[in-house]
Amino acid sequence: MLRPVWSLYAYQLIEPDEQLDLFACREVKVHLVARQLELGGHADRTLCGGLLPAQPLWRDLERPMLQDRRLCRACLATLEAQRRGDRPAWPGR
Repeated sequence: MLRPVWSLYAYQLIEPDEQLDLFACREVKVHLVARQLELGGHADRTLCGGLLPAQPLWRDLERPMLQDRRLCRACLATLEAQRRGDRPAWPGR
């Protein structure tokens, strides 16, 4: 079975653990991460450019999760841009 060029399978959702990470998560948000690492990319960053928490809870991304109020708006915007075929830079780059 062929997989479409863009699919939710290309991403994972992460939740920080109970103790928020000093460098990554300063508020209770869930973030999106590309499942496949890209050459020249940052393996330790979310779609919004934030650092991954030390011990995140990884989940396969499913469509209903995109409605979660805790979902980082910048990650969602980057996901939508990639869905349209854009390759937006991370904030601050």
